[in-house]
Amino acid sequence: MFGPITIPFGAKMLFNTVTLKPGVTCEEVEMAVGELCAVVKGIYGGEKGGFIAGQVFRFSGFVSNEGLVSASSTTDNHYVIITYWRSFDAHERSHADDIFRKKFGKLATMCSETKELGYDMLWQGAAGVHEQK
Repeated sequence: MFGPITIPFGAKMLFNTVTLKPGVTCEEVEMAVGELCAVVKGIYGGEKGGFIAGQVFRFSGFVSNEGLVSASSTTDNHYVIITYWRSFDAHERSHADDIFRKKFGKLATMCSETKELGYDMLWQGAAGVHEQK
């Protein structure tokens, strides 16, 4: 459940930001996020549904001055849910399923905004790993 992940090259990545409503704490949404992640992993994982792996991050409050190009509007209390899929079609099928919709609906009641953007992988690498020529 909390181990390292391996992402095959060519995977599709979905980047979901979940902004909490004013007054809602991260602790209040942890159960809903955990249930949602368990459903995705258990029902749609692997060959069954195309889910490869995922990660959940809570905004720490840190904003880097070194990487800042313009003022950031994403410093509200939020989570980021990153999922990796074999295809965008597999992702969409899973999210259209009633079981997923029910779990996500519970989380959505605590959110002022959610958005999920899909990305194609162009590169990946690890520190200290040198390619042979």
